[in-house]
Amino acid sequence: MKLDGKVAIVTASAGAGIGQGTIRVLAIEGARVVVSDAHERRTGEVAEALKSEGYQAIGIPCDVTNREQVEDMVRRTLEEWGRIDILVNNAGINRPGPVNEMSDEDWELVIDTNLKGTFYCTRAVLPTMINQNYGRIVNISSIAGWATASRDEAAYCAAKAGIMAFTRCVALETAKYDITVNAIAPGFVPNPFLEKVYSKERLEWRLSTIPKGRGGTPEEIGNVILFLVSDEGSYITGETITASGGLR
Repeated sequence: MKLDGKVAIVTASAGAGIGQGTIRVLAIEGARVVVSDAHERRTGEVAEALKSEGYQAIGIPCDVTNREQVEDMVRRTLEEWGRIDILVNNAGINRPGPVNEMSDEDWELVIDTNLKGTFYCTRAVLPTMINQNYGRIVNISSIAGWATASRDEAAYCAAKAGIMAFTRCVALETAKYDITVNAIAPGFVPNPFLEKVYSKERLEWRLSTIPKGRGGTPEEIGNVILFLVSDEGSYITGETITASGGLR
């Protein structure tokens, strides 16, 4: 197995989306996984489900916008398994709306969850990864970070573009410690969260614009992440890889 013995944290991995698809892919490849999510009940349920299937998993509730909770998650992971090899910064949220009508609260929620959360989690694991002289970090951005501007998504686009720039900077700082830091820019990956944020008409329109003719699956994004955190991806750092079915 590609990740035998490795310890992986995936944020926002209790929902039915990229996070849970990714944590399952990593567990199948032998990683000991930390299910982390702001939703405490689902966090425990997903961790128990993985354990019932024979995988090594623990659940640690964590709101990535809360520095103390992030630091506690890292501390508890180290107490349980003694190391952290992989971090997937997947936590994200969107509050669509035109800029002239956007509240401070919505702007801050989107920026804090997507960008500040990525910073908090990355900063918290880096001392361990530097000490190990090994680490793999993958940040979930979006094609919204560099595609043609998306209507009513200024906060989300700004946060996802920020993740790409943050990724390049951290990669430069940590390359000498055999730490790779990359980002994934998914396109449209259908999940229940999107159905709450967007109208049925907008979702159908988005699907119609994808050259491949369908949305992606969480497992497909998880497999790209698997490549980056495995030995096969060891010479790639500071990059943003698009996985969008050809959508731009």
